[in-house]
Amino acid sequence: MKRFLFIFFSTAVIGFVFYFGMDYQMRLREKSAIIFDIKPYISFASFFSIFIGMLLRLPKLILEIRDKQRWSFDWMKIIVIGIPSLYIAMIPLFALVYGMNLWFSNVVMLVGDITFTTIAGVIFGYVLLDSLNSKASTTNKN
Repeated sequence: MKRFLFIFFSTAVIGFVFYFGMDYQMRLREKSAIIFDIKPYISFASFFSIFIGMLLRLPKLILEIRDKQRWSFDWMKIIVIGIPSLYIAMIPLFALVYGMNLWFSNVVMLVGDITFTTIAGVIFGYVLLDSLNSKASTTNKN
């Protein structure tokens, strides 16, 4: 019963944060269309997707913290998955700050939507917290 309540409340919190965050993002999108300034919308969209990815991993991290084990950080996961997904998630911000001449930014902007960068942000946020490993749960890898 305790596990059920934890999962239920975690899901409810994630759902509420997602709902209100998306509502705020839609309001920023409408406001940016009126005042012709997309920087707040693009910034929020990039960072909110990373936050949602972290929020999706947080319940399991809380359960792992309860075990009170020694912790390590999986650098390989961050380098191989995290850095590329962070770059893709931040392409709209880089395009605003540095212009459209960055590698891959033209491809993303051709899509016309930031779905691709949003997915990359969720992946980065999840991988960031997933890279924290308790020593007890990791195996000896060669």
